[in-house]
Amino acid sequence: MSAETTTSLAGNSSLAGKRILILATNGFEQSELDIPHTKLKEAGATVHIASPEAGEITGWDQKDWGKAVKVDRTLDEVSADAYDAIVLPGGQMNPDTLRGNPQALSLIKTFFQQGKVVAAVCHAPWLLIDTGIAKGRRLTSYKTIRQDMLNAGAQWEDSTVVADKGVVTSRNPDDLPAFVAKIIEEVNEGRHERRAA
Repeated sequence: MSAETTTSLAGNSSLAGKRILILATNGFEQSELDIPHTKLKEAGATVHIASPEAGEITGWDQKDWGKAVKVDRTLDEVSADAYDAIVLPGGQMNPDTLRGNPQALSLIKTFFQQGKVVAAVCHAPWLLIDTGIAKGRRLTSYKTIRQDMLNAGAQWEDSTVVADKGVVTSRNPDDLPAFVAKIIEEVNEGRHERRAA
């Protein structure tokens, strides 16, 4: 591989100057926040964790409570205008709590309406149902919410990662490398033309 090709590949995975928001609350699946947070920062992005709660939120690590992470911004302090993408970790509790928060749903919907990347893994595609984003879109999710996705009008598929005009979904923690790689690719493509939810 030539030096020129190597530089070009590195350039394609660089998120220098990009800003990404991770939205979560207590009960997020630990790896589904930690891995995107780490890998997107390593790719050069500024990454902020936002939550309805200030201070810290605590993850769920497979079968028990995990570790706390620092909240950079409360929901009141963030706007889709300031970011290039929003990442929604799964876990059962986290998206189920957020789907009852009108402010969280409004924020996700605004990212979508602005043509920005909306990425959801595991149970987080529930939030794509409640924002109207799932309808008519190719998506995947954790297998137990497949029927919820179908009932909402999504075209569900059992794939590691699915991207539909900047809406990126994956099934579970095993899919995280592909999930993060696709987020980087979609953010680098820029704004996506799509129907408003």
